[in-house]
Amino acid sequence: MKFNPKNKTSNVVLLISAFVVVSLILWNTLSFFTKFKEEERQKMEIWATAHSELLQASLDDDPGELPLKVFQNNTSTPMILVNKDGSIKTNNMPKEVVEDTAYIKEKILKFSSENTPINIDQQGEHLATLYYGNSEVLNKLKYYPIALLLIILLFGAVIFFFFKTNKASEQNKLWAGMAKETAHQIGTPLSSLLGWNELLKTENINPDITKEIEKDISRLEMITDRFSKIGSLPKLDEYDIVQETKEAYEYLKLRSSKLIHFSFDSKIDAQQVMLNHSLYNWTIENLVKNGIDAMKGRGSIGIQIVPDGNYVNILVSDTGHGIAKSDYKAIFNPGVTSKKRGWGLGLSLVKRIVEEYHQGKIKVLSSSKEGTIMQISLKVNT
Repeated sequence: MKFNPKNKTSNVVLLISAFVVVSLILWNTLSFFTKFKEEERQKMEIWATAHSELLQASLDDDPGELPLKVFQNNTSTPMILVNKDGSIKTNNMPKEVVEDTAYIKEKILKFSSENTPINIDQQGEHLATLYYGNSEVLNKLKYYPIALLLIILLFGAVIFFFFKTNKASEQNKLWAGMAKETAHQIGTPLSSLLGWNELLKTENINPDITKEIEKDISRLEMITDRFSKIGSLPKLDEYDIVQETKEAYEYLKLRSSKLIHFSFDSKIDAQQVMLNHSLYNWTIENLVKNGIDAMKGRGSIGIQIVPDGNYVNILVSDTGHGIAKSDYKAIFNPGVTSKKRGWGLGLSLVKRIVEEYHQGKIKVLSSSKEGTIMQISLKVNT
């Protein structure tokens, strides 16, 4: 698949722009967090100073209004004050945990990891140690970058899903357009060939020649019919899956090399399934031809029909070189092929026919150096 260079450049520019915007938001958030933390540190140092002054003023029986004002304004930062005599005082913490020694010790360790404790000294004498944690606002701000990243990732996932879905829709339109155009282009010379063949029948020529031409015309009509059905929603009718598979098998067997050994085995006599006759035959043909290519024109092709509850499984096996397990799903993508001159559309068409048109399933059942087994599962009519 080729990409428009202009679109590719635009995508790169958008990606870089988005990265720059996200980086700036995260950097600004980190800067704001750091600044807010420094301001909170300064507030705690002022509180410690006020506490020291309050102790000194209490000796003179004149505490003053400023220290008390500082204490009253601090209503958000959790604190633990450990006095020199070992007594503990808490602030902005639940009252019911004040007596819980284990809880207080745990909080002191946590506060020490969040912020460096502040020593309260007076005239060279150590009076107390102040441990404080992050305020509720600071804790929320700390997790803001994570929340922002999650939002951006979610937004990116939504955009990715949108573009992926849009791309798939465009590919489906392209499939339909190409198929209809191919059917249309083949239809014009086909009508002409029919007329010329009828004219040849009136001439004095070998009848076997016109019969062979009719076979080729019939083949072209079948190809045109297939492509016209790919380009639109095909009609499904009730068919016997055993009979339809056997007919496709016999057709391919007669037209394949004698170096290919064919085998057919059905565990059921008959089973009604909703099918599109032309597209189902195309599916079996593609799988068999892929198997023949994998065997390089020499080996065994086997087709087996096995009941499986509400489904019937059609197994197509070959004795080719096998498929790597990592490629089990990739082989159904358009453009994936091991052939030098292949387009990589065969299995992609098969998957579309089975899963989208027949609401069935297709997968690589098993694969090794001894060969590969492909499995089609279709729902049976009950």
